Amino acid sequence: MEENKHIPEEQNIASDEAIENQENAMSEIEKLQFEVAEQKEKYLRLFAEFDNYKRRTSKERLELMQTAGKEIITSLLTVLDDCDRAEKQINSSEEQSKDREGTLLVFNKLRSTLQQKGLRAMESIDTPFDVEKHEAITEVPVNDMAKQGFVIDELEKGYFLNDKLIRFAKVVVGK
Repeated sequence: MEENKHIPEEQNIASDEAIENQENAMSEIEKLQFEVAEQKEKYLRLFAEFDNYKRRTSKERLELMQTAGKEIITSLLTVLDDCDRAEKQINSSEEQSKDREGTLLVFNKLRSTLQQKGLRAMESIDTPFDVEKHEAITEVPVNDMAKQGFVIDELEKGYFLNDKLIRFAKVVVGK
């Protein structure tokens, strides 16, 4: 009878080992599934991060190309101001000559070339004063209440380069 008792104990031990092996296998599967899920999450995050990087660099490159000549164009603004003043002087004179026509042609060519590069003059006169676009040089009293807070005169034009402000307009504001 003692032999029969040993058999169930051995079967019991064998079944305990089988259960333990099965539990180890299950925990190993769960561990592997967890690692796969973790790696998948890392991959998705890395892919999203790379996609954001591509978008950001593409946007930065486009902005850089649009404003690549900003420094040169900004330095030419003083020349453009001089051209505007000279044109006013030429137009106020009554003299009609080939020199006058040639000079105006050069001024217009300079303006059109800068416009092709994205330069746009700001319209300020008779618009409400805007701190974001205008620099108030002085305020003058006005009789018309509707003109208060509006730009009365423009001392220096403001400019946009591809819809980005590159120079504030220097203006006189009515008060």
